Amino acid sequence: MQAQFQHRPVLFEQTLSMLAVRAGGIYVDATFGRGGHAQGVLDRLGPDGRLIAIDRDPQAVAAARAINDARFSIDHAPFSELDAVLQAHQVVAIDGVLLDLGVSSPQLDDPARGFSFRHDGPLDMRMDPTRGVSAREWLLTADEAQIADVLKVHGEERAARPIARAIVARRLEAGEHAFLGTAELAALVAGVVRRRTGSAASGKDPATRTFQAIRILVNAELDEVAAVLQIATERLKPGGRLVVIAFHSLEDRIVKRFLAQESGRAGASSGDLPTASGLRGLPPPTDAQALAPARLRLLPRVLPDLAEAAANPRARSAVLRGAERLQGAA
Repeated sequence: MQAQFQHRPVLFEQTLSMLAVRAGGIYVDATFGRGGHAQGVLDRLGPDGRLIAIDRDPQAVAAARAINDARFSIDHAPFSELDAVLQAHQVVAIDGVLLDLGVSSPQLDDPARGFSFRHDGPLDMRMDPTRGVSAREWLLTADEAQIADVLKVHGEERAARPIARAIVARRLEAGEHAFLGTAELAALVAGVVRRRTGSAASGKDPATRTFQAIRILVNAELDEVAAVLQIATERLKPGGRLVVIAFHSLEDRIVKRFLAQESGRAGASSGDLPTASGLRGLPPPTDAQALAPARLRLLPRVLPDLAEAAANPRARSAVLRGAERLQGAA
């Protein structure tokens, strides 16, 4: 594999161990990023193995196209389009799917992408800048109630309503010049939070939850997760593995409850899970789904150890979950 990788993903060895790569298997890396996991999978595949990578970020796709390996391919698509990608590759069933959820380090580190509240840049936040509405476009059109709901549900922000009021007031004051950069939004949020608490949020930038919420909304991240989990499970061969790394509670809750439901665990209803578009949550399983035989066997959850958490701050909130497709499951 001829490529330069910028970072080693969190829980790298644990993730590849859980994926249990078979030499001749067909695998999907549905969140290529900069190829850290892809490199690990290719290192473990034999000459007849295959790795299909997906990423919605054009910069990640461009990086992947520099890889010179006949076993590897890259598709520009969100992972909710996994079914269409596999059809295009004439693949019916796969041996494993890997999802490394959330925003990638290169996206965070580039101010021009608009994800970071620490460095000023255009207020965009789209993982795929060629599709959809930017964060700024949404902020300039959403009403106060919509903004407050998104901040509360997707960011778990206690000051959601006063922040929403301040955003609308700023919009009325500045008009088309409002929120041209991330620094303006971050400063506005920090001002609201500090007025309410009397100080900065302890150990966390006051804008963290607001930026998370808007980013999730703009990219429909929770809907994407819910869709790909279902598709991946249906496409797995018996014994195939579904492996997911999540970095915040909203993603992890969807993954946890989906895996619990598909493994036959009681009380796995997902009705209270928020989505990126509806804010009302995913529908609970139907009676037929609740009575259906289990399709997955849960694998033990993995958390980063103290050494990894100390070496890589991003690893501190990581949760690695996985499951194996059962033999004979419909």
